[in-house]
Amino acid sequence: MTVLRWLDRPAEQGVTWGVPWSRGTVEPGAAFALADPQGREVPVQSWVTATWPDGSVKWSAHAVAPEAEPAATYRLEPGRGPAAPSSPVTVTRGDGVLRVSTGVVTWTIEESGATLARSVERGSQEIVRDVRLVSLHQDGPTPDDAGTLTRAEATGHVTRVTVEQDGPVRAVVRLEGHHVRTVGSTAGGTLGSTAGGPLGSTAGGTLGGDGGARLPFSVRLYFYAGAEDVRVVHTFVWDGDSERDFLAGLGLRADVVMRDELHDRHVRLAGPDGFLTEAVRGLTGLRRDPGEVVRRAQVEGRPCGPIGNPEVAGRLHLIPAWNDYTLDQTSADGFTLRKRTGEGHAWVTIPSGTRSAGYGYVGGVSGGLGFGLRDFWRLHPTRLDVRGAATDLATATVWLWSPSAPAMDLRFWHDGMGQDTYAEQLEGLEITYEDHEPGFGDAHGVARTHELTLRVHEATPPAEALAAHAVAMNDPALLTAPPARIRAAGVFGDWALPDRSTPARTAIEDRLDFLFDLYTREREQRRWYGFWDYGDVMHTYDADRHTWRYDVGGYAWDNSELSPDLWLWYQFLRTGRADVFRFAEAMTRHTGEVDVYHLGRWKGLGSRHNVQHWGCSCKQLRISNAAYRRFFYYLTADERAGDLLDELSEPEATFVAIDPQRKVREDVYTPDPSALSVGLGTDWGALAAAWLTRWERHGDERARDRLLGTMAGIGALPQGFLTGEARLDLATGRFDASRDAIMVSHLSSVFGLPEMCSELIALDLDVPGFERAWLDYCRLYLAPAAEQAAEVGEPLRGISLVQAHSRLTAYAAARTGDAAQAARAWRKFSLDEDDQLNRNELQREPHWRLTRVEGPGVLAAVEEAPFVSTNDAAQYGLAAIQNLALIGEHLPEQAPREKENPEEASRR
Repeated sequence: MTVLRWLDRPAEQGVTWGVPWSRGTVEPGAAFALADPQGREVPVQSWVTATWPDGSVKWSAHAVAPEAEPAATYRLEPGRGPAAPSSPVTVTRGDGVLRVSTGVVTWTIEESGATLARSVERGSQEIVRDVRLVSLHQDGPTPDDAGTLTRAEATGHVTRVTVEQDGPVRAVVRLEGHHVRTVGSTAGGTLGSTAGGPLGSTAGGTLGGDGGARLPFSVRLYFYAGAEDVRVVHTFVWDGDSERDFLAGLGLRADVVMRDELHDRHVRLAGPDGFLTEAVRGLTGLRRDPGEVVRRAQVEGRPCGPIGNPEVAGRLHLIPAWNDYTLDQTSADGFTLRKRTGEGHAWVTIPSGTRSAGYGYVGGVSGGLGFGLRDFWRLHPTRLDVRGAATDLATATVWLWSPSAPAMDLRFWHDGMGQDTYAEQLEGLEITYEDHEPGFGDAHGVARTHELTLRVHEATPPAEALAAHAVAMNDPALLTAPPARIRAAGVFGDWALPDRSTPARTAIEDRLDFLFDLYTREREQRRWYGFWDYGDVMHTYDADRHTWRYDVGGYAWDNSELSPDLWLWYQFLRTGRADVFRFAEAMTRHTGEVDVYHLGRWKGLGSRHNVQHWGCSCKQLRISNAAYRRFFYYLTADERAGDLLDELSEPEATFVAIDPQRKVREDVYTPDPSALSVGLGTDWGALAAAWLTRWERHGDERARDRLLGTMAGIGALPQGFLTGEARLDLATGRFDASRDAIMVSHLSSVFGLPEMCSELIALDLDVPGFERAWLDYCRLYLAPAAEQAAEVGEPLRGISLVQAHSRLTAYAAARTGDAAQAARAWRKFSLDEDDQLNRNELQREPHWRLTRVEGPGVLAAVEEAPFVSTNDAAQYGLAAIQNLALIGEHLPEQAPREKENPEEASRR
């Protein structure tokens, strides 16, 4: 039995979550029952998302429908069947359509065509028609000055519909397709009129002029029993030519049937806290008063009823009807509002604001549509449009990329600066840390996922309800098992709950909190927001300019370098903090989509850190690493995260596409399917994560065999992990175990390798030699040079990132019970007087505190910690968490002090 709690707040919508189970405790096929603290049975839908090697359930996923008064906690119990929902979700198929009903709303979905849904009904009344995707395409970048542009409109065309779940509590429908130019769409026009939509002359055809569709997408629609809202998860992949294709708009659009009198029609658009509250034909503020009852009813969204004042009733036709509305979030700091009576007439500005919650409503007293985009202002430029509110069919559009903004420009950020050879590119690496290569800074194949909501109402909702809907969209509720319960299940390797029982432990916990709080503050101070950027953090700080090195080669966007993803997820597991979860969730959404290629020649690989997320020529599996996505997938059962894991079904094939070491090799090598060069650190760690995840999710025997086979190969290598790399036969999935060499890299163990090795060893897979090989690596990496030479014949070279690698020493100490190794691990973690050259800035800085910088020398006042870089922060976090879990009992109460300089001592 597991007690579940809400991550931050109870749900007003349907919820899906994941729960881990100890090995052998839940048999495959077991049913689950859910109850509140009073014993009331709650209908729940359950399925298995991972199994242990013995076949027992490792992770299960569960879904509940919205409840009017959700309990504060629930009890989940395996072995008993669930209660049935009173109004189950149903999915029926026939006549080329799907009909999905929650018992409140029914969506009619065509098997193929230009809509995501042909019709949405509430009860017997149609409220919405033609839910569809739209995009605008431009033949050149938006000019700095006025100029003529060619724009074309396209519509998402669905080619495949899959029912992934069909109730009774939850149904999931996946739609896939491409954007195709709308027949009669615009093909010419000028820049200045984008607020009203596409412009200019018409032309048909397909996108790009090459006869093929563009912008592949997948959309999942989530239905819950008894719900009036549907969650929409939209992913698109950029497949254009960045030199000639410019996306000028991308949105979700729906038509809303308008039946009511103009003064009983309403538009609501969210600001930071409340809503713009408008009627299509306003009855407030007139020269003649319709009466307080009428005015109050209109403002509150209720029927106005008969207008008793004949001086108003007889002049209704003279009151302007406001047909169109736009809320345009151009940055993280501001949105503009405007409305107009119709196309061909001027826009009237409305008082604007800072950060819109991204939610709106259009409809009337007999029904309407609530619509919105999660993280609306964080993902700017975004826009909410209402068009045709005074007609029989209004249109609501949620723009994921606002047509008012300059067109999306994905061209590479510099001209190469003559770096045409590997030698020149390595020289560039020495000065700007950018690994440039012509043609490799290509965005073709990167993706972005957005979460939206569509809610069909029977009448205009009150302001309080709209505000609740906006909160539910932006901070979707989640049920979670407590950290202690997750830890007891034995998942995700080495971590423990926070422990402040001693001053030394408290000091480390305080520093873990300091680092997370710093990045939360920096995201806000530096405005790490935007369509392509939100979710990532910067790599390295520039203390001279009091900013991060956003414009310096490889020091800009971090792209998972040294595993900040892992640090955040482990910090969430141990604390259960909602703010940590939200930060990690946003990073997973970003790094899994934007930093990774989902089609094209680098499909399955990610890009190293750069000024642009896709700019670096280093395309590696270490960035697309399944280890970074598993947490979010298992904790939420998110299907899109599952897609990202499934993209790595055969991760070893990526090594045929490109040699990660091609610029620095000293041997002669060309990728050979029968002898692929695979690093035993960053490469194999990512391979192992992908294979293990596929095995435990799908029971994939091929993935299992490759995982176990390469583990055995590492165990058979004379030098084990110290060999550095091995040759993989793609056909057999086995390493050539004859290589006898020593090659150590400081990067091998900072991209998930320690975490994966810990998990694999804990599984007791009975792979000869593997644990010994890993323990040897852990013991020797930070061992004294003489000890290294005594065991392998020579001291290890390339040793750095000492604090990060202290957790390897800690692992060896924990597995062997060696107290001397444990003491060494804590010395290396804190302040080792023998390693002054290898200490990072966090170790050199004795006082972790913020410094305020203000005045004319900075763009805006900031609080900075210039001694923090993301490499050091992430690895400090992981080392601290794992060392505390592994050898916490050996933590010295007073950290070792640096040897004093005699002159310094004499001055005191």
